[in-house]
Amino acid sequence: MDRTPSKTRAALWMSGWLALMLIVAVAGREATREVNVFQLMAVRGVLGFVMLYPLIAMNGGFAIVKTARVHVHIARNLVHFCAQLGWFYALTLIPIGQVVAIEFTMPIWTAILAASFLGERMTSWKIVAIVLGLVGVFVIVRPATGAINPGQLIALAAAVGFGVSVAVVKSLTRTEQTLTILFWMLVVQSLASIGPALYVWIWPPLSTWGWLAAIAFCGTFSHYCMARALLHADATVVIPMDFIRVPLTAILGWLIYAEQLDAYTVLGAAMILAGNLLNLKPGAAPLARAR
Repeated sequence: MDRTPSKTRAALWMSGWLALMLIVAVAGREATREVNVFQLMAVRGVLGFVMLYPLIAMNGGFAIVKTARVHVHIARNLVHFCAQLGWFYALTLIPIGQVVAIEFTMPIWTAILAASFLGERMTSWKIVAIVLGLVGVFVIVRPATGAINPGQLIALAAAVGFGVSVAVVKSLTRTEQTLTILFWMLVVQSLASIGPALYVWIWPPLSTWGWLAAIAFCGTFSHYCMARALLHADATVVIPMDFIRVPLTAILGWLIYAEQLDAYTVLGAAMILAGNLLNLKPGAAPLARAR
């Protein structure tokens, strides 16, 4: 695998992640109108494996997915599975833009874990990028002073889980093929969801199968894009690029679901974009060497 440090390559792979995750957000909102989140995750896992298999076959078959770090894959994917369940469930409780905005407390946990356990450098530019992004998120969300919606707490717990998952993926990319990471993600998450899914199973309408297929494809290959981005840059460089998903999701929520888009969203989006531009500043954050 090409592991050449390159923020440009990382940004290109992250643009693929952004596009696919926007589709997942809309498809998840639509699919959960008809099916339970456990059923959604099970179908996603099975269909995702079918879609991934041609890539595995073209790269030497199942020999490519052999690993000496099975325990790391299992732990990472169980955490990610719980976070993904929470994320999809939160979509049914609060506006789609708010789910994604709250999700972006994730870089705090990713940055802390990557700096603490992966030896990545926490430069001043990275700190500024993260702070600007997070401030932009809070400008968009503007937490109410009244009672907290349970959906907000679920989305926050999911963000912590995603942060742990991304830090572990960065560690895995040092020794594992991208396809290996995706294969074990689909296997572990399919096995974790199949029992609960069968317990609550109902046959979805034909139209819902289209949304489920979109979630399977975009959910699987968005992680391919993320893993490839992490080959070329530190997690603390890659993850803040994802901040731009907040204003993009807010725009989608406004266009599709008539959710509010106001001056605060525009201001928050500008701060998020500024943070990303600083984070991509040449020489601002060199790739740390593995210890």
